[in-house]
Amino acid sequence: MRRGKLARQYTPEQLTAIVLKTPQQRSLIGQPAQALDIPAKIDGTAVYGIDAQVDGMLYARPKIPPTRYGSKVLSIDDTAAKKVKGYLRSVVLQDPSGTVPGWVMVVAETYAAAIRAADLVQVKWRAGASAHVAEQDILNYATKQLADASLGARVVDDDGVEQAFKDASLQLERHYTTSTVLHFQLEPVNALAQEIDGVWHIHAGNQWQSLILPVLAQALKVPEGKVILHTYLLGGGFGRRLNGDYCVPAALAAQAVGRPVKMICTRADDARFDSPRSPSVQHVRMAFDAAGKVSAMQHEAGAGWPTQAMIPAFLAKDKQGHPYDPFAISGADHWYTVGAQRVRAVSNDLANSSFRPGWLRSVGPGWTNWAVESFMDEAAQAAKVDPLAFRLSLLQATGRNAGSAPNAVGGAARLAHVLQRVADKAGWGKAMPPDTGLGIAATFGQERDMPTWTACVARVKVDRSTCMVKVEKLFMVIDAGSIVDPDGALAQAEGGALWGVSMALHEGTAFLNGEVKDTNLNTYTPLRMADVPELDIEFVSSTQAATGMGEPPTTAVAPAIGNAIFAAVASRVRHLPIRPEAVLKGLDRHGAV
Repeated sequence: MRRGKLARQYTPEQLTAIVLKTPQQRSLIGQPAQALDIPAKIDGTAVYGIDAQVDGMLYARPKIPPTRYGSKVLSIDDTAAKKVKGYLRSVVLQDPSGTVPGWVMVVAETYAAAIRAADLVQVKWRAGASAHVAEQDILNYATKQLADASLGARVVDDDGVEQAFKDASLQLERHYTTSTVLHFQLEPVNALAQEIDGVWHIHAGNQWQSLILPVLAQALKVPEGKVILHTYLLGGGFGRRLNGDYCVPAALAAQAVGRPVKMICTRADDARFDSPRSPSVQHVRMAFDAAGKVSAMQHEAGAGWPTQAMIPAFLAKDKQGHPYDPFAISGADHWYTVGAQRVRAVSNDLANSSFRPGWLRSVGPGWTNWAVESFMDEAAQAAKVDPLAFRLSLLQATGRNAGSAPNAVGGAARLAHVLQRVADKAGWGKAMPPDTGLGIAATFGQERDMPTWTACVARVKVDRSTCMVKVEKLFMVIDAGSIVDPDGALAQAEGGALWGVSMALHEGTAFLNGEVKDTNLNTYTPLRMADVPELDIEFVSSTQAATGMGEPPTTAVAPAIGNAIFAAVASRVRHLPIRPEAVLKGLDRHGAV
């Protein structure tokens, strides 16, 4: 076989005759290996989108309008910009695809000139309809939607939900919310566009080429066969580069000026043009029968739907044919046996029209698991049962929670195993120092049919004088089936866990007048190195099918921290990110100060 080419072919009969190795016969899977891409990333020879160059290219920086949709340019004054050496012109983009309405591209001979000139170009816009939308408006709108039971899709809809609540001896209802979250990947979005003999060449880091290809063709008014995407390494993606919308303004600018154009966004440009994780509102209810057994559970979530915004053909449908976005509700369909169950997903129309909701690492479970696992602790408290024991009692591995081949063999029993194991590692049930607590949470990740069973215990200390929360240590046990690359799996788990801490306590912005409030790292404050907790991560030894590692560790951390705060100082928090004011409010409510 020649290197770089798959020259060997197999007949259907030969494929059928292949006998797979047993786990005991594996010589590569599960063994340490050298990552081939690391040296280039260390010595600077790796080529990212921001490194792409072609002869004769110009540089551009956008002037981003006040609203994502509906803005219209009224006037441009580039008098001051003309004094910048290398400044060429400012171009109003005409975009048939509707991706970047109201954009002005400031074009120059150098990147430095484009940056300086863009600051001097004065643009007046007529803003779109979302110019006065604020974060609380989006949350209030979702709350109003959830109150209408006819809206949305019933992803899970068992018989008997209403009757179980009617007959319940105890009912519990809680509401959870999350803020807008930005990607803030290390490399701001950028793209280089060049036309050669009628064919458009687009150079950029991209996670989903086929998603943006038809949009580019529409924007440029050319057939899809006249667009070629050149893909580079990502300087951080985390879902932002699934949406390749940043390719469109570069292409339209190149078309307008008749030369190759490389657009590079500043950090603030990138933040304003982000496809953020939507704020969310969730209502969760549980019914207990006369014997104290859980008899029903209902979970309703309202948020902006990224799939609806960017590729509606990928929307799923419930049994009644109502569409829903799996990436905005996955995780709510959990593996606990709770009697009659209902999961309802509602698209927040105000969020969808105010910004372009995007996929962000862990997608829906980033908020659904926050609600599920926070609620499980609150339900345990209402039932007067230990939170670990309560969860284990519901992980019965029966019915549809029994699991199935090839990826979910063992079902809920495997989730119960990692929960018990992480509790043992963390010393669950032992006495803790004052204002210090352990909180537990579990997740199966994103996809129910490809679960990665993950359990986390967070040990936190709360400073009562400031209500600041310090995460001292995270314990995590993960069953991802067969671990292919141990070092890579550990890196994914560590990165995911730390991002979980970051989004639990630090990351989060808000919409204000139709735009995100925080556009740089002076006010948008991810986890800093000084706040990184000790990590104790363990993988279950398994020969089952390998499953995903990138996202599950992210989603178990926030509820574990929230539950630990309650264990430490009896303050219950129900919003992400967890701010000191919320902890203080919980303390005041419980008379703890």
